[in-house]
Amino acid sequence: MPDSLTFIGLHYWAGAGHEFDQVAALLAPDYRLLAPDLGGFGGAPAPPNGFAVAAYADAVAAFIEAENPGRYVLVGHSMGGKIALELAARQPAGLAGVVLLSPSPPSPEPMTDEDRQASLHAWSKPAEAAKTIRHITAHALPDAVYRQVVADNLASSRAAWEAWLLRGSREDISSRMARIVAPCALVAGDQDAVLSPSVHGLETLPLLPPGTPLEIISGAGHLLPYEAPHEVAALLQRFAQERVKG
Repeated sequence: MPDSLTFIGLHYWAGAGHEFDQVAALLAPDYRLLAPDLGGFGGAPAPPNGFAVAAYADAVAAFIEAENPGRYVLVGHSMGGKIALELAARQPAGLAGVVLLSPSPPSPEPMTDEDRQASLHAWSKPAEAAKTIRHITAHALPDAVYRQVVADNLASSRAAWEAWLLRGSREDISSRMARIVAPCALVAGDQDAVLSPSVHGLETLPLLPPGTPLEIISGAGHLLPYEAPHEVAALLQRFAQERVKG
């Protein structure tokens, strides 16, 4: 590996770590990408300290300590983006950068009460999972990927599902963002129906270190690692080469 840099992928709400599998394969052998299941999603038990954003950051920090990757870049997608921001604000040893893929903003995530209630009632319902995927993607996913995304949605624990909708997504960690000193990049799909590029430009970008770029992936929706793995991998490689200090 050229500079012993590891990417740590943090997945979206109702997803799982293997959403980064295609990106990891494209980065290999130059870079390693590790992507744990976050508590209550995929195959992971509930986080030991609860479902708050800080508790998830605690769990990610413990995962990183156990893996001992040396220098690493956090790659936070959607819910994972907010968790990445919370952890980055702690200025942990070894953190070399942060890449945010359509992140939940540091401020309360924009969501109407109607949408929140609909999402709460969608837990464990296959038809609702399929409807959600159609809404948040800009084009049809390959069959195997589609089935995996549905399965991940349905594997979400009710406690984790509801905790994010009712509390985590509403948390405001904006005041902590001034503590982030690692280089950052913000990436969004121009067809994202969940968190549009304008949301990132207004809610997240102003709170990141000066000079943080906002990269737009054309034709992509919200599930960037699934919809645009080649573009995401190329952005991560460029970030490692141009923005991470050796």
